[in-house]
Order: sequence, then structure tokens, then C-alpha cells
Amino acid sequence: MITHFTHERLFSNSQLPGWKISFYYKQKLYTGMYHASGEIEWLTEPPHPEKKANIESYIHELMLYHVYE
Repeated sequence: MITHFTHERLFSNSQLPGWKISFYYKQKLYTGMYHASGEIEWLTEPPHPEKKANIESYIHELMLYHVYE
């Protein structure tokens, strides 16, 4: 379960897409950049490959809810 999900714009110009994201998963902090294409560029060690696809899917849903509402 992802907890403490946060996102903030990378650029002060709101017309340019891109967000810095952070969250905890199993008590470990993860940070990354979420690009407009949906690609996540991990700034910390990425989640374990077996869990990565599920986590990224959940992040996409959160971004759709919080940013693209």
C-alpha cells in the first residue's frame, strides 16, 4: 500500500507538465519525476521489479485523480 503520496510541479510555469512525486511503500521512501507521457523517472532506487508495474499503475491512477481531475 502506498502512503503519504505527494506531488509538486517541476516548473513554476503551469503550462509545462512534470511533477516530482514521493511516497512510502512498505516503510521505504521512494521519489521520482512523473513526466506528462506517464513515464516515471526514479530518483531513488526503483521498487522491486515484481512490484514495480503494480506501483506504477497505482501512481498513474493517483496522478489522474489529483492532477488531471
